[in-house]
Amino acid sequence: MPKVESKYSLPPHPLLNDYYRDETERKKMVKQLFDSTASHYDWINKVMSFGTGERYRYEALERAGLGVGQSVLDIGCGTGVLARHEMELVGPDGTVLGVDPSFGMLQQAQGRGVEWVTMGRGECLPLQDQQFDFISMGYALRHVVDLGEAFTEYYRVLKPGGTVLLLEISPPASRIGYQLIKFYMKYLIPLITRLGVRDKNAQLLMSYYWDTIEQCVPPQMILEALEAAGFEKVKRNVQFGVFSEYTASRPA
Repeated sequence: MPKVESKYSLPPHPLLNDYYRDETERKKMVKQLFDSTASHYDWINKVMSFGTGERYRYEALERAGLGVGQSVLDIGCGTGVLARHEMELVGPDGTVLGVDPSFGMLQQAQGRGVEWVTMGRGECLPLQDQQFDFISMGYALRHVVDLGEAFTEYYRVLKPGGTVLLLEISPPASRIGYQLIKFYMKYLIPLITRLGVRDKNAQLLMSYYWDTIEQCVPPQMILEALEAAGFEKVKRNVQFGVFSEYTASRPA
């Protein structure tokens, strides 16, 4: 099914000239980084979240109302951490499909037990209309080309009455909190990554990770982009001052 063109355009962040010069270079660089670091990615995430990341993801899915028997699309599924929790929650009567542009990440997801995966990007999903009860995206919103295009696609493949859950990291509002998390994520995590896995690409990915967080559009603009795509009941829940849970529904 051809994608529906969005009338609302909003890149998640400006071009980051320290890493690439244009959108073509960005796509190539991001795919190469994720492909080459896929085998280290789970270790890095555990260090970055002090080992609490998996529990938090599971609880976020519960808060969003994911339940038994639902059909789920996990966009930007990466190594399949979120998808595995979704499989637990929907049970044998539900289905979970993971989508990611990185072949390396999809291999890791399959190794984790995520049975159904396919290559694709959030802005142009290779899927039919109104297929899923629930759509998730965990910490990948900053890597799409355009939020308007992506959210229009999410709306297209979501069933009426379905729910979308977007997990993201947002800089704290307080100056002290902002400086602390910046030091941790921009400097300490890349250093730990380099020492722990001895992979320059992994270190580069973590530096890039923070820069996309710091330059990302503010939460209110993300909420407005969801509304512009047609979603209702759009809201943002903040956990621990830094984890944003965006939820929205397609009208029934």
